[in-house]
Parts: sequence; structure tokens; C-alpha cells
Amino acid sequence: MENIRELFQVLTRRFGLLNKNCCQIGEVEISLVQSHIIYEILRKDKPSMQQVAEALGMDITTFSRQIQTLVRMGLVKKSPLPNDKRVSQLFLTTQGNYVAAKIDAEMNQYLNEVFSNMSEFEREMVINSVKLLNEAMSKSSVCCKPLF
Repeated sequence: MENIRELFQVLTRRFGLLNKNCCQIGEVEISLVQSHIIYEILRKDKPSMQQVAEALGMDITTFSRQIQTLVRMGLVKKSPLPNDKRVSQLFLTTQGNYVAAKIDAEMNQYLNEVFSNMSEFEREMVINSVKLLNEAMSKSSVCCKPLF
């Protein structure tokens, strides 16, 4: 039987998920966590801090520190809701949108290159398998939580 954990260990390394920084856009170095935050802000319409933190499975204190760093970097703006000052909405700045577009382009280029080594059938099989795995993980009682 194959060592399933080893398969995921290798996949994690090949995706660069153990790297401190995921990307460098010009002079800006973006961590993997920051990349995920930028992606979530981009895909949601004016999300609250809580919404993005929950989507990423992060505690609000850690998330807040990351947001402050992204604000200092000039990539994210935080604005209180007009009717509830306790809730802050998040927006990408022009520079933040540029960084998001560059990361997206780099990831798409990488994935296209990876998939170019497969037949159309193999690509579809992998994509469907990843969808199936994501769905199963969403139903797991330990998904997105530390195992120890």
C-alpha cells in the first residue's frame, strides 16, 4: 500500500507550502498566509475581518496582526462599517490589486505548466479528484484544525 502521508508531504513541498514567502512582486515579499488573505479579500465583496479570518480558519488575533502588516505594506485598507464601527471591512488598494493579479498570473502559469505534462483525461481526473478531496475534507471533524 502506498504511503499516503508521504504523497501529501511531497505535494506540499512541490507547491512550496513550506516556504517562508510565497512570492516576490517587485520589492514586495508576500508570505503564504498573506497571499491567502489577499485572495480572500479579492474574491469577496468588502468582507469583514471576521469573515476572512473564518474563511481561512485563523484566530482573529493572528489574523489582525497579518492585516496590520498588509495595511503597513500599502496592500490592504481597513474601514469601519458606517452603521457599526466595531466591524471593519477590508479592501485591496490599487497596489494590493496589482499584487493579487501578479500572484494569480504566477500561480496560473505554474499550474498550466504542471498540467501541460498530462493528457486532457489526466487533467480532468486530477481536478475532479481534488474537488472530491476538498468536499470530503469539508465534512471531516478534524478539517482545518491541528491534529495534535
